[in-house]
Amino acid sequence: MTGPEPAPSECANCGAALPRSARACPECGADERTGWRENDATRYDGLDLPETAFADEPAEKSPAAAPRWLWPLVGALLLLALIATLVFGR
Repeated sequence: MTGPEPAPSECANCGAALPRSARACPECGADERTGWRENDATRYDGLDLPETAFADEPAEKSPAAAPRWLWPLVGALLLLALIATLVFGR
């Protein structure tokens, strides 16, 4: 994996001159994570992300999903059946 990219010569956000070793713009605080890359390119531009990846709200749960309490209940019933078999099966 390569190290962080060097700073551009000027901030893409505010246009201020940047020192070569800058990690953030001294004027506006923009950095690589907030978009000072040239041509608005980011490392994620080439990814084919679904539109739901950009949604502000989380995706809706599937209506076929089982309630959270169902599997612990099934486990408890199986455990009771096993205990009953061991105790009363003799």
